[in-house]
Amino acid sequence: MDIRAINATQKYTSLKEATQPTQNPAKAENIAGKVVGDFASALKQSEELAVSSMTGSADPHALVQALAQTELAVETAVTVRNKVVAAYQEILRMPV
Repeated sequence: MDIRAINATQKYTSLKEATQPTQNPAKAENIAGKVVGDFASALKQSEELAVSSMTGSADPHALVQALAQTELAVETAVTVRNKVVAAYQEILRMPV
């Protein structure tokens, strides 16, 4: 047997582990949790500013900015939801 073939096989098996995808579900959960938390805090901040604006103790410009941020957050959430629904429907159309 050729020694070069054995070395190539050994190197291939040692590198095979390095090319395997790594899955870290904890990292994905942390990112999703952070996004949901940011979304909730943006909504809460906007609501608090709206309430204080009604009593006359908030700056109107801050209220407009908070409402714009809330609108962007809601549009982003709706877009992500639509993408997830479209992907799910695509999976359902796959033949079994």
